[in-house]
Amino acid sequence: MEKKQNYTLPIIVIFLLFAMISFVTGLQNPFGVIAKSQFDVSNFASQLGNFANFIAYACMGIPAGLMLSRLGYKKTSMTAVGVGFAGVLIMFLSGRLGSFPVYLAGAFVAGFSMCMLNTVVNPLLNTLAGGGKRGNQLIQFGGACNSIAATIVPVLVGYLIGDVTKATISNADPALFIAMGVFALAFLVLTIVRIPEPHIEKEGDAAKVEAKSHSVWGFRHFVLGVISIFIYVGLEVAIPSVANLYMTGAEEVGGLAMTTAAAGTLCGTYWFLMFVGRLIGGIVGGKVSARVQLTVVATLVAVFVLLAILMPTGVVVKMPVFQADISFAMQAVPISIMFLILCGLCTSVMWGNIFNLAVEGLGKYTAVASGIFMMMVCGGGIIPPLQGWIADTLGFMNSYWVIFACAVLLLLYAVVGSRNGNKENN
Repeated sequence: MEKKQNYTLPIIVIFLLFAMISFVTGLQNPFGVIAKSQFDVSNFASQLGNFANFIAYACMGIPAGLMLSRLGYKKTSMTAVGVGFAGVLIMFLSGRLGSFPVYLAGAFVAGFSMCMLNTVVNPLLNTLAGGGKRGNQLIQFGGACNSIAATIVPVLVGYLIGDVTKATISNADPALFIAMGVFALAFLVLTIVRIPEPHIEKEGDAAKVEAKSHSVWGFRHFVLGVISIFIYVGLEVAIPSVANLYMTGAEEVGGLAMTTAAAGTLCGTYWFLMFVGRLIGGIVGGKVSARVQLTVVATLVAVFVLLAILMPTGVVVKMPVFQADISFAMQAVPISIMFLILCGLCTSVMWGNIFNLAVEGLGKYTAVASGIFMMMVCGGGIIPPLQGWIADTLGFMNSYWVIFACAVLLLLYAVVGSRNGNKENN
Protein backbone atom coordinates (compact mmCIF):
# COMPACT_ATOMS: atom_id res chain seq x y z
CA MET A 1 0.00 0.00 0.00
CA GLU A 2 1.18 3.55 -0.82
CA LYS A 3 0.64 4.70 2.78
CA LYS A 4 3.58 2.66 4.01
CA GLN A 5 6.05 4.66 1.94
CA ASN A 6 8.47 6.88 3.89
CA TYR A 7 8.41 10.45 2.58
CA THR A 8 10.87 11.93 5.11
CA LEU A 9 13.51 12.91 2.54
CA PRO A 10 11.06 14.55 0.10
CA ILE A 11 9.56 16.49 3.02
CA ILE A 12 13.05 17.72 3.99
CA VAL A 13 13.60 18.85 0.39
CA ILE A 14 10.29 20.73 0.44
CA PHE A 15 11.27 22.46 3.68
CA LEU A 16 14.49 23.53 1.93
CA LEU A 17 12.43 24.93 -0.94
CA PHE A 18 10.26 26.84 1.53
CA ALA A 19 13.45 28.46 2.82
CA MET A 20 14.66 29.24 -0.71
CA ILE A 21 11.42 31.05 -1.55
CA SER A 22 11.80 33.32 1.44
CA PHE A 23 15.52 33.95 1.06
CA VAL A 24 15.29 35.18 -2.54
CA THR A 25 12.04 37.07 -1.96
CA GLY A 26 13.45 38.68 1.18
CA LEU A 27 16.43 40.08 -0.72
CA GLN A 28 14.17 42.73 -2.26
CA ASN A 29 13.57 44.47 1.08
CA PRO A 30 17.18 45.41 1.98
CA PHE A 31 17.93 45.82 -1.72
CA GLY A 32 15.24 48.52 -1.75
CA VAL A 33 17.38 50.48 0.73
CA ILE A 34 20.45 49.95 -1.48
CA ALA A 35 18.58 50.99 -4.63
CA LYS A 36 17.32 54.17 -2.98
CA SER A 37 20.90 55.17 -2.16
CA GLN A 38 22.82 53.81 -5.17
CA PHE A 39 20.40 54.96 -7.85
CA ASP A 40 19.00 58.00 -5.98
CA VAL A 41 15.37 56.98 -6.42
CA SER A 42 12.21 57.75 -4.40
CA ASN A 43 10.63 55.55 -1.74
CA PHE A 44 8.11 54.49 -4.36
CA ALA A 45 10.80 53.48 -6.88
CA SER A 46 12.82 51.72 -4.19
CA GLN A 47 9.92 49.29 -3.79
CA LEU A 48 9.81 48.38 -7.49
CA GLY A 49 12.06 45.39 -6.79
CA ASN A 50 9.26 44.00 -4.62
CA PHE A 51 6.79 44.95 -7.35
CA ALA A 52 8.80 43.16 -10.06
CA ASN A 53 9.26 40.08 -7.87
CA PHE A 54 5.61 39.75 -6.90
CA ILE A 55 3.95 40.89 -10.13
CA ALA A 56 5.54 37.80 -11.70
CA TYR A 57 3.02 35.79 -9.67
CA ALA A 58 0.17 37.49 -11.54
CA CYS A 59 1.78 36.43 -14.81
CA MET A 60 2.81 32.93 -13.78
CA GLY A 61 0.16 31.68 -11.35
CA ILE A 62 -2.12 29.82 -13.76
CA PRO A 63 0.70 28.75 -16.16
CA ALA A 64 2.53 27.29 -13.15
CA GLY A 65 -0.57 25.28 -12.26
CA LEU A 66 -0.80 23.93 -15.82
CA MET A 67 2.91 23.18 -15.80
CA LEU A 68 2.51 21.24 -12.57
CA SER A 69 -0.32 19.14 -13.97
CA ARG A 70 1.67 18.26 -17.11
CA LEU A 71 5.22 17.89 -15.77
CA GLY A 72 4.57 16.86 -12.18
CA TYR A 73 6.19 18.01 -8.95
CA LYS A 74 9.79 17.03 -9.64
CA LYS A 75 10.22 18.53 -13.11
CA THR A 76 8.35 21.69 -12.17
CA SER A 77 10.55 22.08 -9.08
CA MET A 78 13.75 21.60 -11.06
CA THR A 79 12.61 24.09 -13.70
CA ALA A 80 11.74 26.60 -10.99
CA VAL A 81 15.14 26.17 -9.34
CA GLY A 82 16.90 26.75 -12.68
CA VAL A 83 14.88 29.90 -13.34
CA GLY A 84 15.60 31.10 -9.80
CA PHE A 85 19.34 30.65 -10.30
CA ALA A 86 19.10 32.73 -13.50
CA GLY A 87 17.15 35.48 -11.72
CA VAL A 88 19.69 35.82 -8.92
CA LEU A 89 22.52 35.75 -11.47
CA ILE A 90 20.90 38.70 -13.30
CA MET A 91 20.68 40.58 -9.99
CA PHE A 92 24.37 39.87 -9.43
CA LEU A 93 25.17 41.21 -12.91
CA SER A 94 23.15 44.37 -12.17
CA GLY A 95 25.64 45.14 -9.42
CA ARG A 96 28.53 44.76 -11.84
CA LEU A 97 26.77 46.94 -14.45
CA GLY A 98 25.39 49.45 -11.94
CA SER A 99 22.01 49.22 -13.64
CA PHE A 100 18.66 49.68 -11.88
CA PRO A 101 16.64 48.24 -14.82
CA VAL A 102 18.82 45.11 -14.88
CA TYR A 103 18.24 44.67 -11.15
CA LEU A 104 14.47 44.92 -11.69
CA ALA A 105 14.73 42.37 -14.50
CA GLY A 106 16.51 39.97 -12.16
CA ALA A 107 13.85 40.46 -9.47
CA PHE A 108 11.15 39.77 -12.08
CA VAL A 109 12.80 36.55 -13.32
CA ALA A 110 13.34 35.40 -9.72
CA GLY A 111 9.63 36.04 -9.13
CA PHE A 112 8.71 33.52 -11.84
CA SER A 113 10.75 30.94 -9.95
CA MET A 114 9.18 31.77 -6.59
CA CYS A 115 5.70 31.43 -8.09
CA MET A 116 6.48 28.01 -9.54
CA LEU A 117 8.01 26.82 -6.28
CA ASN A 118 5.05 28.07 -4.25
CA THR A 119 2.70 26.27 -6.62
CA VAL A 120 4.61 23.05 -5.96
CA VAL A 121 5.48 23.08 -2.27
CA ASN A 122 2.08 23.81 -0.72
CA PRO A 123 0.00 21.06 -2.39
CA LEU A 124 2.88 18.57 -2.36
CA LEU A 125 3.50 18.99 1.35
CA ASN A 126 -0.22 18.68 2.02
CA THR A 127 -0.37 15.53 -0.14
CA LEU A 128 2.60 13.87 1.57
CA ALA A 129 1.06 14.59 4.96
CA GLY A 130 -2.26 13.04 3.95
CA GLY A 131 -4.17 16.32 4.07
CA GLY A 132 -6.35 17.45 6.97
CA LYS A 133 -4.87 18.74 10.22
CA ARG A 134 -1.56 16.98 9.59
CA GLY A 135 -1.26 18.77 6.25
CA ASN A 136 -1.99 22.11 7.92
CA GLN A 137 0.65 21.44 10.58
CA LEU A 138 3.35 20.52 8.05
CA ILE A 139 2.59 23.65 6.02
CA GLN A 140 3.03 25.72 9.19
CA PHE A 141 6.36 23.99 9.92
CA GLY A 142 7.39 24.58 6.31
CA GLY A 143 6.45 28.21 6.91
CA ALA A 144 8.78 28.17 9.93
CA CYS A 145 11.67 27.24 7.62
CA ASN A 146 10.51 30.06 5.36
CA SER A 147 10.72 32.46 8.30
CA ILE A 148 14.21 31.33 9.32
CA ALA A 149 15.52 32.29 5.89
CA ALA A 150 13.58 35.56 5.99
CA THR A 151 15.13 36.32 9.39
CA ILE A 152 18.65 35.87 8.05
CA VAL A 153 18.32 37.99 4.88
CA PRO A 154 17.90 41.54 6.29
CA VAL A 155 20.43 40.91 9.06
CA LEU A 156 22.99 39.51 6.63
CA VAL A 157 22.54 42.19 3.96
CA GLY A 158 22.43 44.96 6.58
CA TYR A 159 25.74 43.70 7.93
CA LEU A 160 27.28 43.45 4.45
CA ILE A 161 26.35 46.89 3.15
CA GLY A 162 27.39 48.82 6.29
CA ASP A 163 27.08 52.53 5.44
CA VAL A 164 23.93 52.86 3.35
CA THR A 165 25.12 56.13 1.77
CA LYS A 166 27.98 54.26 0.07
CA ALA A 167 26.30 50.90 -0.48
CA THR A 168 25.88 49.25 -3.87
CA ILE A 169 24.33 45.97 -4.93
CA SER A 170 27.85 44.56 -5.30
CA ASN A 171 28.33 44.93 -1.52
CA ALA A 172 25.66 42.28 -1.11
CA ASP A 173 27.37 39.77 -3.44
CA PRO A 174 27.90 37.22 -0.64
CA ALA A 175 24.13 37.04 -0.10
CA LEU A 176 23.61 36.50 -3.83
CA PHE A 177 26.30 33.81 -3.85
CA ILE A 178 24.50 32.07 -0.98
CA ALA A 179 21.23 32.21 -2.93
CA MET A 180 22.83 30.78 -6.08
CA GLY A 181 24.57 28.12 -3.99
CA VAL A 182 21.31 27.07 -2.34
CA PHE A 183 19.63 26.85 -5.75
CA ALA A 184 22.48 24.74 -7.11
CA LEU A 185 22.37 22.42 -4.08
CA ALA A 186 18.61 22.04 -4.31
CA PHE A 187 18.82 21.23 -8.02
CA LEU A 188 21.38 18.52 -7.26
CA VAL A 189 19.24 17.05 -4.48
CA LEU A 190 16.13 17.10 -6.66
CA THR A 191 17.89 15.10 -9.37
CA ILE A 192 18.67 12.39 -6.81
CA VAL A 193 15.67 12.28 -4.48
CA ARG A 194 12.51 10.40 -5.39
CA ILE A 195 9.54 12.78 -5.35
CA PRO A 196 6.19 10.97 -5.24
CA GLU A 197 3.54 12.36 -7.57
CA PRO A 198 0.21 10.85 -6.53
CA HIS A 199 -2.89 11.89 -8.45
CA ILE A 200 -1.23 14.71 -10.40
CA GLU A 201 -2.13 13.54 -13.89
CA LYS A 202 -5.66 12.41 -12.99
CA GLU A 203 -6.49 15.48 -10.96
CA GLY A 204 -5.04 17.77 -13.59
CA ASP A 205 -7.21 16.25 -16.30
CA ALA A 206 -10.28 16.24 -14.08
CA ALA A 207 -9.79 19.87 -13.14
CA LYS A 208 -9.78 20.87 -16.81
CA VAL A 209 -13.03 19.00 -17.46
CA GLU A 210 -14.80 20.27 -14.38
CA ALA A 211 -13.61 23.85 -14.89
CA LYS A 212 -15.65 23.95 -18.10
CA SER A 213 -18.92 22.93 -16.47
CA HIS A 214 -18.56 24.77 -13.14
CA SER A 215 -16.56 27.77 -12.03
CA VAL A 216 -14.60 28.00 -8.80
CA TRP A 217 -15.68 31.66 -8.80
CA GLY A 218 -19.14 30.47 -7.76
CA PHE A 219 -17.85 30.04 -4.20
CA ARG A 220 -18.22 33.36 -2.41
CA HIS A 221 -15.88 32.46 0.46
CA PHE A 222 -13.20 31.50 -2.07
CA VAL A 223 -13.52 34.77 -4.00
CA LEU A 224 -13.18 36.76 -0.77
CA GLY A 225 -10.30 34.47 0.23
CA VAL A 226 -8.47 35.32 -2.98
CA ILE A 227 -8.84 39.02 -2.21
CA SER A 228 -7.66 38.34 1.35
CA ILE A 229 -4.52 36.54 0.15
CA PHE A 230 -3.71 39.55 -2.05
CA ILE A 231 -4.13 41.85 0.96
CA TYR A 232 -2.25 39.56 3.35
CA VAL A 233 0.88 39.14 1.23
CA GLY A 234 1.05 42.88 0.63
CA LEU A 235 0.66 43.55 4.35
CA GLU A 236 3.29 40.99 5.33
CA VAL A 237 5.90 42.40 2.93
CA ALA A 238 5.10 46.10 3.41
CA ILE A 239 5.39 46.19 7.21
CA PRO A 240 9.15 45.42 7.42
CA SER A 241 10.06 46.83 4.01
CA VAL A 242 8.74 50.35 4.61
CA ALA A 243 9.92 50.20 8.24
CA ASN A 244 13.43 49.52 6.91
CA LEU A 245 13.24 52.66 4.75
CA TYR A 246 11.91 54.62 7.72
CA MET A 247 14.68 53.47 10.04
CA THR A 248 17.47 54.24 7.58
CA GLY A 249 16.22 57.84 7.29
CA ALA A 250 18.07 58.80 10.47
CA GLU A 251 16.62 62.28 10.79
CA GLU A 252 13.09 60.83 11.13
CA VAL A 253 13.62 58.09 13.71
CA GLY A 254 13.02 59.82 17.01
CA GLY A 255 16.53 61.22 17.25
CA LEU A 256 18.18 57.79 17.06
CA ALA A 257 21.10 57.37 14.70
CA MET A 258 19.85 54.10 13.22
CA THR A 259 22.52 52.38 11.11
CA THR A 260 21.65 50.10 8.21
CA ALA A 261 22.92 47.11 10.19
CA ALA A 262 20.74 48.05 13.17
CA ALA A 263 17.69 48.44 10.92
CA GLY A 264 18.50 45.06 9.37
CA THR A 265 18.55 43.35 12.75
CA LEU A 266 15.13 44.80 13.57
CA CYS A 267 13.67 43.60 10.27
CA GLY A 268 15.31 40.24 10.91
CA THR A 269 13.56 40.16 14.28
CA TYR A 270 10.21 40.65 12.50
CA TRP A 271 10.87 37.54 10.41
CA PHE A 272 12.17 35.65 13.45
CA LEU A 273 8.87 36.38 15.21
CA MET A 274 7.11 34.97 12.15
CA PHE A 275 9.17 31.81 12.67
CA VAL A 276 8.04 31.65 16.32
CA GLY A 277 4.44 32.30 15.34
CA ARG A 278 4.45 29.53 12.74
CA LEU A 279 5.89 27.06 15.23
CA ILE A 280 3.10 27.95 17.64
CA GLY A 281 0.58 27.72 14.79
CA GLY A 282 1.88 24.28 13.87
CA ILE A 283 1.52 23.09 17.45
CA VAL A 284 -1.97 24.47 18.12
CA GLY A 285 -3.24 24.01 14.57
CA GLY A 286 -4.91 20.71 15.44
CA LYS A 287 -6.90 22.26 18.30
CA VAL A 288 -7.72 25.85 17.29
CA SER A 289 -9.71 26.50 14.12
CA ALA A 290 -8.31 28.61 11.28
CA ARG A 291 -11.21 31.07 11.70
CA VAL A 292 -10.40 31.70 15.37
CA GLN A 293 -6.67 32.01 14.65
CA LEU A 294 -7.22 34.52 11.84
CA THR A 295 -9.67 36.55 13.93
CA VAL A 296 -7.18 36.86 16.80
CA VAL A 297 -4.09 37.69 14.74
CA ALA A 298 -5.86 40.16 12.42
CA THR A 299 -7.18 41.99 15.49
CA LEU A 300 -3.72 42.13 17.04
CA VAL A 301 -2.14 43.47 13.82
CA ALA A 302 -4.76 46.21 13.63
CA VAL A 303 -4.08 47.15 17.28
CA PHE A 304 -0.27 47.07 16.91
CA VAL A 305 -0.32 49.18 13.74
CA LEU A 306 -2.73 51.68 15.26
CA LEU A 307 -0.46 52.04 18.31
CA ALA A 308 2.57 52.48 16.02
CA ILE A 309 0.84 55.31 14.16
CA LEU A 310 -0.39 57.11 17.26
CA MET A 311 2.69 56.80 19.47
CA PRO A 312 5.02 59.85 19.60
CA THR A 313 8.12 59.23 17.46
CA GLY A 314 10.41 60.47 20.23
CA VAL A 315 9.48 57.67 22.66
CA VAL A 316 12.29 55.10 22.75
CA VAL A 317 12.23 51.63 24.36
CA LYS A 318 14.63 48.70 24.51
CA MET A 319 13.73 45.35 22.99
CA PRO A 320 15.63 42.11 22.23
CA VAL A 321 16.65 41.91 18.57
CA PHE A 322 18.09 39.14 16.42
CA GLN A 323 21.81 39.64 15.71
CA ALA A 324 24.04 38.58 12.80
CA ASP A 325 25.85 36.08 15.09
CA ILE A 326 22.51 34.31 15.74
CA SER A 327 22.12 35.73 19.22
CA PHE A 328 19.89 38.34 20.85
CA ALA A 329 20.84 41.71 22.29
CA MET A 330 18.87 44.60 23.74
CA GLN A 331 18.57 47.51 21.31
CA ALA A 332 17.05 50.97 21.68
CA VAL A 333 14.22 51.51 19.18
CA PRO A 334 11.33 53.94 18.71
CA ILE A 335 8.26 52.44 20.35
CA SER A 336 6.36 52.69 17.04
CA ILE A 337 8.93 50.41 15.41
CA MET A 338 8.60 47.91 18.27
CA PHE A 339 4.87 47.60 17.63
CA LEU A 340 5.46 47.09 13.88
CA ILE A 341 8.04 44.38 14.55
CA LEU A 342 5.63 42.60 16.91
CA CYS A 343 3.25 42.23 13.96
CA GLY A 344 5.49 39.39 12.76
CA LEU A 345 4.04 37.11 15.44
CA CYS A 346 0.60 37.65 13.93
CA THR A 347 1.28 37.69 10.18
CA SER A 348 3.06 34.34 10.60
CA VAL A 349 -0.02 32.12 10.46
CA MET A 350 -2.24 34.18 8.18
CA TRP A 351 -1.34 32.43 4.92
CA GLY A 352 -2.27 28.95 6.17
CA ASN A 353 -5.43 30.20 7.85
CA ILE A 354 -6.71 32.09 4.80
CA PHE A 355 -5.82 29.22 2.47
CA ASN A 356 -7.64 26.65 4.61
CA LEU A 357 -10.73 28.82 5.00
CA ALA A 358 -10.87 29.71 1.31
CA VAL A 359 -10.58 26.14 -0.02
CA GLU A 360 -12.97 24.65 2.55
CA GLY A 361 -15.64 22.71 0.71
CA LEU A 362 -14.11 23.22 -2.76
CA GLY A 363 -13.37 19.51 -3.20
CA LYS A 364 -12.39 18.83 -6.83
CA TYR A 365 -11.97 22.56 -7.51
CA THR A 366 -9.05 22.88 -5.07
CA ALA A 367 -6.40 22.43 -7.80
CA VAL A 368 -7.85 25.26 -9.87
CA ALA A 369 -8.09 27.41 -6.74
CA SER A 370 -4.41 26.86 -5.91
CA GLY A 371 -3.26 28.35 -9.21
CA ILE A 372 -5.48 31.40 -8.69
CA PHE A 373 -4.06 31.81 -5.19
CA MET A 374 -0.54 31.97 -6.60
CA MET A 375 -1.59 34.80 -8.91
CA MET A 376 -2.80 36.88 -6.00
CA VAL A 377 0.57 36.74 -4.25
CA CYS A 378 1.28 39.74 -6.51
CA GLY A 379 -0.21 41.80 -3.67
CA GLY A 380 3.28 41.73 -2.19
CA GLY A 381 4.47 43.79 -5.15
CA ILE A 382 1.57 46.24 -5.27
CA ILE A 383 0.83 47.26 -1.68
CA PRO A 384 4.46 48.11 -0.67
CA PRO A 385 4.95 50.58 -3.59
CA LEU A 386 1.53 52.05 -2.78
CA GLN A 387 2.62 52.55 0.81
CA GLY A 388 5.97 53.92 -0.39
CA TRP A 389 4.15 56.48 -2.54
CA ILE A 390 2.04 57.56 0.43
CA ALA A 391 5.21 57.77 2.54
CA ASP A 392 6.67 60.14 -0.07
CA THR A 393 3.66 62.43 0.15
CA LEU A 394 2.31 62.12 3.72
CA GLY A 395 5.20 60.69 5.73
CA PHE A 396 6.22 57.22 6.83
CA MET A 397 3.96 56.67 9.81
CA ASN A 398 0.89 58.04 8.01
CA SER A 399 1.53 55.48 5.27
CA TYR A 400 0.74 52.73 7.80
CA TRP A 401 -2.94 53.62 7.64
CA VAL A 402 -2.85 51.45 4.50
CA ILE A 403 -1.70 48.51 6.62
CA PHE A 404 -4.31 49.23 9.28
CA ALA A 405 -7.03 49.11 6.63
CA CYS A 406 -5.62 45.80 5.32
CA ALA A 407 -5.73 44.28 8.81
CA VAL A 408 -9.35 45.35 9.28
CA LEU A 409 -10.33 43.77 5.95
CA LEU A 410 -8.67 40.49 6.98
CA LEU A 411 -10.58 40.59 10.25
CA LEU A 412 -13.84 41.02 8.34
CA TYR A 413 -12.97 38.01 6.17
CA ALA A 414 -12.30 35.87 9.24
CA VAL A 415 -15.53 36.84 10.98
CA VAL A 416 -17.95 37.06 8.05
CA GLY A 417 -16.49 36.45 4.60
CA SER A 418 -14.92 33.04 5.21
CA ARG A 419 -18.20 31.22 5.82
CA ASN A 420 -19.09 28.81 3.01
CA GLY A 421 -22.65 29.56 2.01
CA ASN A 422 -22.87 27.33 -1.08
CA LYS A 423 -21.58 23.90 -0.11
CA GLU A 424 -23.92 22.30 -2.58
CA ASN A 425 -21.57 23.25 -5.45
CA ASN A 426 -18.96 20.69 -4.36
